[in-house]
Amino acid sequence: MAKSEVTSKTAAGKASATLRSKDTGAASKSAAGSALAQRKAPGKDTSAAAATAASKTLRDGRTAAASKSAAGSALAQKKSAPKKR
Repeated sequence: MAKSEVTSKTAAGKASATLRSKDTGAASKSAAGSALAQRKAPGKDTSAAAATAASKTLRDGRTAAASKSAAGSALAQKKSAPKKR
């Protein structure tokens, strides 16, 4: 089941700016695209590829704050893996 969270208006604006920037890397744009796609779609989940890109974006010290905000939003909407016993 998908998480019921959606991207906030502020995070969506930062994701949009990230996508428009010519200096932004592919991982940041992937995470921003995922966050923006979930703006008004509570039934959508972040894909594994987008979650990996978001994680990479958050760990990169050169990434702008707007890109990190969008990546954090995308990662927060990733469906949790089932717990192993």
